[in-house]
Amino acid sequence: MRVSIIFLIFLSCQSDYTPKPKAYIKISFPEKSYIKLDDNKLQYSFLYPTYSELDINNNNKFIDIKFPDFSGTLHLTYVNLNDNLLEHIEQSRSLAYKHNNQADVISEQVFISDKDNIYGMLYDYEGVTATSSQFYLTDSVKHFFRGSFYFNTAISDSIYPINSFVKEDIMVLIESLRWK
Repeated sequence: MRVSIIFLIFLSCQSDYTPKPKAYIKISFPEKSYIKLDDNKLQYSFLYPTYSELDINNNNKFIDIKFPDFSGTLHLTYVNLNDNLLEHIEQSRSLAYKHNNQADVISEQVFISDKDNIYGMLYDYEGVTATSSQFYLTDSVKHFFRGSFYFNTAISDSIYPINSFVKEDIMVLIESLRWK
């Protein structure tokens, strides 16, 4: 009897258990293609993804580019400058660094296009924050254009591929923006 109990204990300790590795959800991304927003009521034009939805506010100062498949929105704001460029730049910087406590890193990338008279800053976030990118673009005299992308949830490892995918779209928008 003792031998069978010891034998049973010995066999029960012999397990071939292997823990499963961490996995990510499978995401099917749409093919990259863009539409030009060129509304006569707007002071600018740019390219935005065909797989997003455009929502223009009545006064044309606010535009939301919604990414329903990715649960995120790019909020855009346009302001006519009135000798208050530094005020808008400081407000953008302040809003960007509001996420400093949650972000592991906030990197700044200067954007300059002398040919198109567009200058700005892109704030790129790494870590678990609700925003992945914020930016502003200006001609330093008349136009000020600001954007911020937010997920409806905090950024985690599982949505990192989506974050990278949308950041490419934000760069296309920034590089295609033109003043009228």
